[in-house]
Amino acid sequence: MTPNLNWIDTHCHLDAGEFADDRDAVLQRARAAGVRRIVLPAVAVANFNIVRGLAQREALAYALGIHPLFVQHAADGDLQRLAEALHRQRDDPRLVAVGEIGLDHFVPGLDRQLQQHFYLEQLRLARELALPVILHVRRSADALLAGLRRIEVPGGIAHAFNGSEQQADEFVARGFRLGFGGAMTFERALQIRRLAQRLPEHALVLETDAPDIPPQWLYTKAADRARGQHARNEPSELPRIALTLAELRGWSLDDTARISAANATAALPRLAGLW
Repeated sequence: MTPNLNWIDTHCHLDAGEFADDRDAVLQRARAAGVRRIVLPAVAVANFNIVRGLAQREALAYALGIHPLFVQHAADGDLQRLAEALHRQRDDPRLVAVGEIGLDHFVPGLDRQLQQHFYLEQLRLARELALPVILHVRRSADALLAGLRRIEVPGGIAHAFNGSEQQADEFVARGFRLGFGGAMTFERALQIRRLAQRLPEHALVLETDAPDIPPQWLYTKAADRARGQHARNEPSELPRIALTLAELRGWSLDDTARISAANATAALPRLAGLW
C-alpha cells in the first residue's frame, strides 16, 4: 500500500504459533508494505531466546519481559532468569525495552497480587538498566500509573491503550507514548478514536499486536468464529491501520509515517539505529 514510506510496528508477536507456517511470507508482505522496523515483545521466559533469535535473524527489534497473563505459570526463578537475560543482552542494540509487562484487570480469576509483584520487580529491572518498558494495559491504567509513581523508568509505550483522557495525559507526562492499532479502525470504538484524535501528536505510536487485535476489515463475527473462521492480523496491515489515524488527525499518510516513526524512536531510542 505505501512501500515508499517507513513504518514502525511497535508491537507484534511474530514468534506466535499462528505464524509458524508462513512467517517468511508474512515478513515479505510487511516489507513490501513499507513496514521497516518491527518490535517483538516476549511474554515469558520460554520465548526469550525465540524473540531474540528472530530479531537477530530478520533484523528486527525485541523486548524481554513476563506478560501479566503468564505470571500464573511462571516458575519461582523466572524473575531472576529475566534479570540474567537482560544483563547478558544489555549491550545488544536490538534489545529496545523491558516488555511486555504490566497488569490485566480484565480477565477474571487472575491473581492481582502476583501480577503486581511481577510488575514492580520488572519496573525495577528497567530502571536499573535504564531501559524503557512496553506496558500491557487492560482496565489497569490507574494501578500501572501508581507503580510508575513508585518506580520511575525511562518512559516507553502503553500498548493498546484504551483508558481515559486523564489517564492518557498522565502516561504522556511520564514520557510514555500510547499504542494505537486495529481497535482504532472500528467506528464504534469511540473512546479510542477520540484519544487518537485529541492527544498531542508526540504521544501516538502505531502497532498491530499481530496476530491479535485484527482491524475492522479482518474481523470475524461470533457466528463465523463458531464455524472455525478466525482472523489473523499481521504487520503488513499497519499502513492501512495508519490511514485511519491519518483521517482522524487530518494528516497525510506521509505525515503519519513520519510522526509515528519519530514518536516510536523517542519512546524506544535504540530503534533509531536499526534499519
